[in-house]
This record gives sequence, C-alpha cells and structure tokens, in this order.
Amino acid sequence: MKEMVQAVREFHRKHDLKNRGGEEMLHRMNLVMEEVGEICQCLTKGKPREELIEEHADLLILLLGNAVSLDFDLEAAFWEKMERIMRRPSRMVGGTVRVTET
Repeated sequence: MKEMVQAVREFHRKHDLKNRGGEEMLHRMNLVMEEVGEICQCLTKGKPREELIEEHADLLILLLGNAVSLDFDLEAAFWEKMERIMRRPSRMVGGTVRVTET
C-alpha cells in the first residue's frame, strides 16, 4: 500500500493539487460520488468487467488521495477498522447480509 500512496502523492505533486483546489475535501467527495455512480452504471448497464475494474481503480486512487490530502495513514486506519468490524455479528436484512454495529 505504501507504494500506491506514494504514487498518488506524486500525482498530487505533479498537478499541484494542494495549491489548485484539488485537495479541497468537498471537491474530492464529489469526485468520489461520481466514481461510485460510474461503478453503478457499469453494473446496471452491463458494461464489460474491464470497465468495472477501472472504475474501482479510480475510486481507490481517490480514496488514497483523500489520505494524502488529509495527511493520515489509511493503512493504519484500515487495520483498526477491520479489527472492530471483525468482532461484529452479521444479520440478514431484506435478503442480504449486513455487518453493522446496530
């Protein structure tokens, strides 16, 4: 993961996102929502698997960029969260499994 974060950090530097509004979180969250929408379109429109994979990569790049923009360790946050959710029970809701605190 460290190499991926470093690659995204370099992308931010190359395009000077910090000084050009690209690290503003409202802007970034709009981009995240756009990518999630594109993933949904791949699924609802039956687009090729390669497009679905590419959209997931775009979303991952944005999430890594959020960690760069906010200067936090996403890998550490991931493992902390995984530890918590692994202790949660699962339940069926509307025919699908949910793993939530409540």
